[in-house]
Amino acid sequence: VGVCYGRVGNNLPPPTAVVGLLQANGIQNVRLFDADAATLRSFASTGISLMIDIPNESLPSIASGTANSTVDWLISNVFSHIPPSQVRYLAVGPEAFVRDAFYTPYVVPAITNLHGALQSVGLAGRIKISSPQPISVMSGFYPPSSAHFDPLIKPAMIPLLQFLRDSGSPLMVNLYPYEVYVSHSNRIPLEYALFKADAEFGDSGLMYDNLLDASIDAFVHAMEREGFQGIRVVVAETGWPTACGEAAGVDNALTYNDNVVRRAVNGVGTPKRPKEEMEVYMFDLFDENERGGDEYQKHFGIFSLAGVKLYDLRFSSN
Repeated sequence: VGVCYGRVGNNLPPPTAVVGLLQANGIQNVRLFDADAATLRSFASTGISLMIDIPNESLPSIASGTANSTVDWLISNVFSHIPPSQVRYLAVGPEAFVRDAFYTPYVVPAITNLHGALQSVGLAGRIKISSPQPISVMSGFYPPSSAHFDPLIKPAMIPLLQFLRDSGSPLMVNLYPYEVYVSHSNRIPLEYALFKADAEFGDSGLMYDNLLDASIDAFVHAMEREGFQGIRVVVAETGWPTACGEAAGVDNALTYNDNVVRRAVNGVGTPKRPKEEMEVYMFDLFDENERGGDEYQKHFGIFSLAGVKLYDLRFSSN
């Protein structure tokens, strides 16, 4: 279990204070949405493992770089601030396929160059590279067995999946059952999104009682439909808002997030992959008052700005 540390706000505590908060709550895995030097330095020598995003704007220069220039980029932007031993993942071009088609052609070339650079310095086995994708890269995902990638996005997805398979890297997915529920509340019960459903639904001989499992398995089915078996799925972000949206609130946020964390720490897989432990990063550490979009998107914080939990979410099995 990890936590996403978003910093789109003008009132957030300094990174040094955040590191103390993470350590006090036993949080050992963190996703950072950029390679900000000061933030990385705050995590150095703490033992906290990082997923570091490489934003879309950086992709063209990395994709066109040489092996030496890509190594130099990694050193100057990442490894001069944080020991390589603390970097678990590089998340390259998050949601580029749906957010901004301009960057789509650069995603896999940038990933390939970064992987080659890690190989040249002996870190490719330690640090895995992927590209987080939202559920909207699929044009059908319900029921899970019907899932397939959007035909317009599939030409970009296939090379990404080829890289992930060949390098033993996971597919990263950003999953928000909250948003799926709000968009399809006429068909999806709130209880099903919150792990509180009384009944299961069957799909290809498998039984589902929650929307998160169904969403993860939809990605597995979509990959298998394209001939990619066995690629692990990492939930790079998921969460539930506490305010300013339909069904948003502290109680529902606790119900959803606690169920996700319990399943992860107890090694519960999905119906399609019951033996594969879930790896998940909860969104978000704090509310972010400068986030764009709908108002609820500013209210995913698990902690107040003073470092107090907004609800009693535990991050371990203790």
